[in-house]
Amino acid sequence: MENRNGLVVNATLTIASGTAEREAALALIGQRPQKTRMTLGADKAYDTKDFVADLRACQVTPHVAQSNKNRRSAIDARTTRHPGYEVSQRKRKRVEEIFGWLKTVGLLRKTRHRGLKLVGWIFKFATAAYNLVRIRNLAEVT
Repeated sequence: MENRNGLVVNATLTIASGTAEREAALALIGQRPQKTRMTLGADKAYDTKDFVADLRACQVTPHVAQSNKNRRSAIDARTTRHPGYEVSQRKRKRVEEIFGWLKTVGLLRKTRHRGLKLVGWIFKFATAAYNLVRIRNLAEVT
């Protein structure tokens, strides 16, 4: 998701595992056409040393929520001291709006189909439909 308008930029579906979300995030970052500096906002599940190091190697600033509960966070003051970190933490909650829409309106709460290929296609289709609805709503505001 891009932060300015809350549109889905890219989406992929993976088989659930303990690291599937982080692996998918790295794969999607690897697909980006420009290799300029960018930020990635994420929740506490992404606060691991390996993931943060991989992001930095890809020229991506990790704006990951700090997980200080039972361990030391991989995100340090060089990231959190910038005002953009706080902005990313507020904006990253919009991605949950996307998943909420996909589950209710996009009918993905309980799919009728099985298999990564077919459900992945339906997932991409639903995210495209979300973007169309979001663009329409953004156009009405301006």
